[in-house]
Amino acid sequence: MNVPGEAKKIRRRSLESRGLTEPALVRWILTGSMLLFLALFLFVPLASVFAQALEKGLGVYFAAITEPDAISAIKLTLLAALISVPLNLLFGVAAAWAITKFDFKGKSLLITLIDIPFSVSPVIAGLVFVLIFGLQGWMGSWLQVHEIRILFAVPAIVLATIFVTFPFVARELIPLMQAQGKEEEEAALVLGASGFKIFYRVTLPNVKWGILYGVILCNARAMGEFGAVSVVSGHIRGATNTLPLYVEILYNEYNFAAAFAVASLLAFLALVTLALKSFAEWKVREQISVD
Repeated sequence: MNVPGEAKKIRRRSLESRGLTEPALVRWILTGSMLLFLALFLFVPLASVFAQALEKGLGVYFAAITEPDAISAIKLTLLAALISVPLNLLFGVAAAWAITKFDFKGKSLLITLIDIPFSVSPVIAGLVFVLIFGLQGWMGSWLQVHEIRILFAVPAIVLATIFVTFPFVARELIPLMQAQGKEEEEAALVLGASGFKIFYRVTLPNVKWGILYGVILCNARAMGEFGAVSVVSGHIRGATNTLPLYVEILYNEYNFAAAFAVASLLAFLALVTLALKSFAEWKVREQISVD
């Protein structure tokens, strides 16, 4: 007699009798609808990007992604990510630690400020930088006198990237740290540990997978950002174009093969990010369940 199988059937009948599960037909319809939606709006477009990128052969594909302007766009995209992600990591960890482990005036205001990039359009964020650093902006005349160029140059792209990505690490760590509480830190403090040792020995090991999860999301947004960077970049070919901006330029020039080839790099990045995100998310759930 298959005892586990019988127990499963009895449990399912019990749930169905109490209205806690759906009939098999409804479950199949819902599952099929979900898979159809994913196929139409995710898998098919993603497959078409790679198909269009390789349509004219590997020679054309590699020529498109190794062209000097493409290399420049890749380097600028990586540079913006390499600067913005570590800075947002430091800010996110510090903000989450302060918000979850201490009580202070202005905590609610800090949480609200962290959420601003989620509520403000990236294009509006880019326009704010134009109003600040542009020639007619608040600091424009001073920057011109001192021959400091921020707008339509690399510094503006980095600043815009930092702005749109800084909530990700903090917003991932805050609920995780709140769920863990602060009993372990208080116990370490009673035992005489310093603030740095408490953070390094107690807090950091408990949130390492949450940090990785936030960094992955932050990096993906940094490399794929379009709106804010488009406003402040000036679209100077070979100088201030990131990968998303370069794809737009190629597409507007009807160079579809090259556009899809460069876009496939971003699509591949999205797939890698999704895999890493799923792994980190699983580790976070596992850590919360253990705690």
